Amino acid sequence: MPQLTPLAVSALALLVEAPMHPYEMYQLMLQRREDRVVKVNAGSLYRAVERLERDGLIAESTTEREGNRPERTVYAITEAGRRAFLDTVEEMLGHHVNEFPEFPLAIGEAHNLPADRVVELLRAREEQVATAISLLDDGLARIAAKQLPKRYVLNVHYSRAMLETELGWLTQTIDELTTGSLDWSSPHGAHRTIH
Repeated sequence: MPQLTPLAVSALALLVEAPMHPYEMYQLMLQRREDRVVKVNAGSLYRAVERLERDGLIAESTTEREGNRPERTVYAITEAGRRAFLDTVEEMLGHHVNEFPEFPLAIGEAHNLPADRVVELLRAREEQVATAISLLDDGLARIAAKQLPKRYVLNVHYSRAMLETELGWLTQTIDELTTGSLDWSSPHGAHRTIH
């Protein structure tokens, strides 16, 4: 089975729903805000579709033409594509993979900055995370109004939970830095407390 990228998995997931052309897939990904989960642009999606077709995971279904626009190829998932999609989703669900996010690296090296600068940066991040949670809450409210079953948006609930956890950690760490309960001693032993 070919190794599927996250973008390929997202593309196959759309084709599980219905055959469609790549531009329609791209617009639907943006509409559903999947660009928050998968790195996607039109060019990368078209390349992913080409690879999926080359690997026999999708096949040309029909071609469409609207007005004077060029013909668009509509793709459908093949049985091999459906199996590869399901196998990959199972693998992703059942196995932890270190995805190497930047923030843990930055936190690990934050001791190289003055404590007051770290607090300033963490407060800025705290505000951004709170805004992201608010946006997700708005989206979840719209989803609830449409009565879409939760199983279709588990990723949104997961993202919100991870952000909520990060927000709590940021708030606690900022508090520890500002009260001095988190030792931020210089290499020479001087202790700095922020007020």
